[in-house]
Amino acid sequence: MSNIKSIKSALISVYSKDGLSPIVNKLDELGVTIFSTGGTQKFINDLGIEVVPVEEITSYPSILGGRVKTLHPKVFGGILNRQNNESDVAELENFEIPQIDVVIVDLYPFEKTVASGASEQEIIEKIDIGGISLIRAAAKNYSDVICVSSVDDYTDFLELLNDSNGNITENDRKRFATKAFNVSSHYDSAIFNYFNSDHEIAALKVSETKGKILRYGENPHQKGFFFGNFDDMFDKLHGKELSYNNLLDVDAAVTLMNEFKNDNPTFAILKHNNACGLATRETVHNAYLDALAGDPVSAFGGILICNTEIDKPTAEEIHKLFCEVVIAPSFSSEAIDILKGKKNRILLVLKEVELNKTTVRTCLNGALVQFRDYKTDSIENLDYVTNTNPTEEELEDLIFASKICKHTKSNTIVLAKNKQLCASGTGQTSRVDALNQAIHKAGTFNFDLKGAVMASDAFFPFPDCVEIADHAGIKAVIQPGGSIKDQLSIDYCNANDVAMVFTGTRHFKH
Repeated sequence: MSNIKSIKSALISVYSKDGLSPIVNKLDELGVTIFSTGGTQKFINDLGIEVVPVEEITSYPSILGGRVKTLHPKVFGGILNRQNNESDVAELENFEIPQIDVVIVDLYPFEKTVASGASEQEIIEKIDIGGISLIRAAAKNYSDVICVSSVDDYTDFLELLNDSNGNITENDRKRFATKAFNVSSHYDSAIFNYFNSDHEIAALKVSETKGKILRYGENPHQKGFFFGNFDDMFDKLHGKELSYNNLLDVDAAVTLMNEFKNDNPTFAILKHNNACGLATRETVHNAYLDALAGDPVSAFGGILICNTEIDKPTAEEIHKLFCEVVIAPSFSSEAIDILKGKKNRILLVLKEVELNKTTVRTCLNGALVQFRDYKTDSIENLDYVTNTNPTEEELEDLIFASKICKHTKSNTIVLAKNKQLCASGTGQTSRVDALNQAIHKAGTFNFDLKGAVMASDAFFPFPDCVEIADHAGIKAVIQPGGSIKDQLSIDYCNANDVAMVFTGTRHFKH
């Protein structure tokens, strides 16, 4: 403990007054002079505690509709002066500037205002100017001043006041300064990202104030962290803490199921970010059973997700399987009781939430940023390039397979039939290898590929894939097209009565 400073004065100017009363009462108990203005001043007065209006320091009223209240040399001089500097101390005395030992600020809720769908003018008015300036000044001068920069730190500061009786160490002042710069930098990043929503300026500002230390990273010898507010997306009902790999799989599951959000009951099982089973049926129970049938071996230890409530019959089937995570928009009470039968099984209720518009990943000594792949292939946008057209049932299966293909690691081939994933070839260096892998896997689990469809995430540079698929019994194909040798695949399909459609959109996933 070093350089202890006793609190004798405090400037309080906050948006949120929740939890402020105990702090004000403690400061009053310690005999601290309190300066304030506007709504905060009224709040403190209503507590029966004496307040010195900031206007008495500055000799200026709050002006411009409250836009300028604390922006004055006499306020910032009281915060920024160096108490071990004789010249600074002399200037304080000469200009009748009071020393300020504590600055308590809570900023206008800019991010919440943006999220609420407010008008641009309302959003602009929630850009805090005086508060952010006070935070930066007090945090910069932590050797003499302690800065409380958010309602989230009220409790921490009150505990510090009670424990220290108002005698604050430099270590604690620096700790609060670190929190303050975290608040100010995040606030500025949020404002920049609002103004740069079209990404006209090629600058990356990623700021997450909520972080969690994970047990480890992808492997036990790696450290791992998650930055973000998990609770904004999920209600966790049961289970152990999510691991780094769990979170990656949950992310893959949510983005995949988002494609089927408005479809009939759909169930997916994922392993290592790829779907190993997926089916759409009239009931969630049947959807789960047919998803599991797609690959009951890989399903062991997998991530389960569906687009509708999980009921008791479905839960009874799931309970027979060892799985890490089960995600749904809701669970029946009976389903919850059943699924809680495994103490480590994680149960997550997915909330209505919009996914980030961009994705970010580290690359070399920087980062790669791209807009999320929001393009979902649809029947209306298909280009029918062969003499034989797909049947209505085949068209539905082609779109179904294309949705899965979009969320499977490249190179990938997806085989589907009757809105059930038969098999996929994932992450192969050759598209032919991906197709052969999918055909072999479908055979392993006794799928008859006669009448099945094939989806590819990218074009076929040669006719080999359509030929192999045809020999396996597949008679309808969906692919982006765009190869200079597209005609070779088209010619093969025409010669063998295979229907093929082009989407015009590639869906690489690396």
